[in-house]
Amino acid sequence: MHFESLSDFFAMGGYAGYVWSAFGITFLSMIIVLIVSLRQGDALLKEVQSKVDRQARIDAAKNLENTL
Repeated sequence: MHFESLSDFFAMGGYAGYVWSAFGITFLSMIIVLIVSLRQGDALLKEVQSKVDRQARIDAAKNLENTL
């Protein structure tokens, strides 16, 4: 599409409300997905690390039992 001026571009031929709200909703949705994904990733890493630490404590306790 060709626009004569920047204000014509922002007006989008009279459909600015629809066009810019669609862009806004899409951008907001993408930001929300990014934030949720980062939080879930952090939670998953913490869960895995806690399981690894727990298994290390169990293994250390088994080694202490075998030395007695």
